[in-house]
Formats: sequence, C-alpha cells, structure tokens
Amino acid sequence: MQINYLRTYTFCPHGLVILIFSLLLISCNSYRPNNSVHLEGAYLGQKPPGLVPEAFAPGIVNTEHRDHNAFFSPDMSEFYFTRRDVKSGKWSLIVFKSENDQWRESIVGPRLGRPLISPDGQIMHLGKLYSERTESGWSEANSLGPMFDREDWGIMRLTASAKGTYVFDDYKSDDVLRISIIKDGKRLAPKKLNSDINSGKWTAHPFIAPDESYLIWDSEREGGYGDSDLYISFRQENGSWSKAINLGANINTEAREASASVTPDGKYLFFNRTVRPGDGDIFWVDAKIIERLRPDY
Repeated sequence: MQINYLRTYTFCPHGLVILIFSLLLISCNSYRPNNSVHLEGAYLGQKPPGLVPEAFAPGIVNTEHRDHNAFFSPDMSEFYFTRRDVKSGKWSLIVFKSENDQWRESIVGPRLGRPLISPDGQIMHLGKLYSERTESGWSEANSLGPMFDREDWGIMRLTASAKGTYVFDDYKSDDVLRISIIKDGKRLAPKKLNSDINSGKWTAHPFIAPDESYLIWDSEREGGYGDSDLYISFRQENGSWSKAINLGANINTEAREASASVTPDGKYLFFNRTVRPGDGDIFWVDAKIIERLRPDY
C-alpha cells in the first residue's frame, strides 16, 4: 500500500515552523485500510439514491468511526473523506482510487482543515493551506499567503470555483463566510458575503458550484429544523446572491447537517449528518433537490 503524506506548515508568533508528518505518525493510528472488499463501478459501486438521503457505502465508508467531509475528484476517479478513529482519536484523510475498474483504499495523511479539490483537480485546498497534485500524489502543504494567513481568522474550509473565486468560513470572526474574486488577473481582498448568508450561528463549511451558480453552507438559524441545517443561495443575473433557502425537510432534520459538496458530474449532493456528538456519517441524495429550489429569474 502506498501512502502519500503531506509536509505541513503551522504558523506561530516566532515564525514559520515546519512539521513533517511521517509514516510513523500515520502508523500510530489504529485505523487501517481494508482492500478485501471488491468495489467496482461508478460511485464505489453504490446504488444511487433518489430524493431521500441515504448513507453512502455503509460498512465501507460509513463505519463505527466518525466519517465526514466527502468529495470526488473532477474526473470521478478518486473519492476522499475524513475519518476520526474511535480508538486513537486521530483524524486522517482517506481516499478510494479507481484503478483497473476497482476501487482501492489508502491513507493520504493526517487531516488538515476540511479539504476540497479545485475544479481543475490540481489543487487540494486545506483551509488556509493548499497542496498541489504531483505524479505520486500530493505535494507538501503550502500557505495561501498573507491575505489568508491571518491570526485573527479561523479558516476551516475553503472552496474554489472554476474562475478561481474563493469562498471560506471563519470561526474566529463570529462564524462568517467571506468571498475573494479574481479581477484583471489579480486576487482581490476577501469580503464578507451578504448579511442574509451571514446570519444565525455556526455559519460554516461552504461549497461553491464550479460555475458559481450557487453556494451551499450550513448554519443554525431561526426557522430551521433543529441543529445546523444546509442552506443554498443562487447567483442572480446581476451577480448578487439570492436570499438563503433552507434545503428542506428531505435533507435537514433535528440532527446536525453540514459540510456539503456536489459531485463534479452534478448528479449527487453529499453531506454529513451527526445525530449524537462525536459520531457522524456521510449521506448522499439526488442533486435534483437543488434544481427544485432554483428561482425563476
């Protein structure tokens, strides 16, 4: 089994400290990949759901561990998610890769931020860090630079569009979402999204569509179904964002729904559901639920 690990950069008042997470660190995690299960076909060989969410790959992806934050690579040949081992308490980034029509599981390395892959498949965003795709896996993790590496910002998840627009959360600033666009070839300083998006509590974990037609995030707010719910805002013709729309009772429950992503083929919405503190499973549902909410302009 090949394990690709990341060199991570952590920042402190005394300067840059480089910590190399070696294979020894990964081996301390009691979780081990299981390649004895034969998986072939699209979506790890799982039967696609309808408009009612279903747990994804029970016993394979959803296990006794805490499984979160699922996403596919743009070519749909890699499926990533994060896992917190119930015995060791350590978080790992797991990948299933489709090779010779069979999916095989391996550990990428320790979890950094809430990872997502850019629409071109070449960058993995890791909160305020990023890693570049290499021939053997992923490069060392690098800082996005001083515009994002601020001590007063707490970035958990950063999502990118095909145009290079960034949307990210900030748990150190009253749980807000910020957006940074590219104009005339230059990245502009991040700005807070509108007050309707940035309302409620625990606003976090954004996902922007590659074409920027919509934005999904989670938040706990008045009129919701209990704990954090998933919300969506659609891009309007004038470039502004529509009023936040709750994804509804088919998706949201009294439990905590969070960390959504849509498959690159646009067919399925993935998200976390946490019924009890400390646990969590990955669910998927037909993405037609999104189109049913899209306003007619």
